[in-house]
Amino acid sequence: MEEHQNDCSALPPNWEVRKSRTYNKTYYFNRETKESRWDPPTGEAPSRMRASHILAKHRDSRNPRTWRGVEITRSEEEAREKIADIRQAIENKEVDFGDIALEESDCSSAKRKGDLGWFEEGKMQPAFESAVKALQVGELSGQVKSDSGIHIILRTG
Repeated sequence: MEEHQNDCSALPPNWEVRKSRTYNKTYYFNRETKESRWDPPTGEAPSRMRASHILAKHRDSRNPRTWRGVEITRSEEEAREKIADIRQAIENKEVDFGDIALEESDCSSAKRKGDLGWFEEGKMQPAFESAVKALQVGELSGQVKSDSGIHIILRTG
């Protein structure tokens, strides 16, 4: 464990700097709470938010498989079209967000009707987190592109 520690004098108590072998970049780990995050902790309570989403992966997504194990072959443009159609159906009140997430989302959160639960700053991909922060509770996003694919996001908390 010692090889992961750097000079952490500027970090709040119990935090240390580590190196992700998977992503080959620095992250921050709290030895007491076991929390890990990409952004340095400030000592302040992190901002929490809650969101649900519907994800359409495409063949260039970082993991082009659905949570059901199906390989994704659609293009990014086809993923954008799928999300546009779903968003339009939600706006027209033809479908319920959670019900369509359960049927159509490529993310395992589909099992919870797209609900990602509460999460803190620094826990989600930057583009996704920025989109959530820009929304008011109850507001539906436009299309959001991340490494995972194309999302529509409903801020719930």
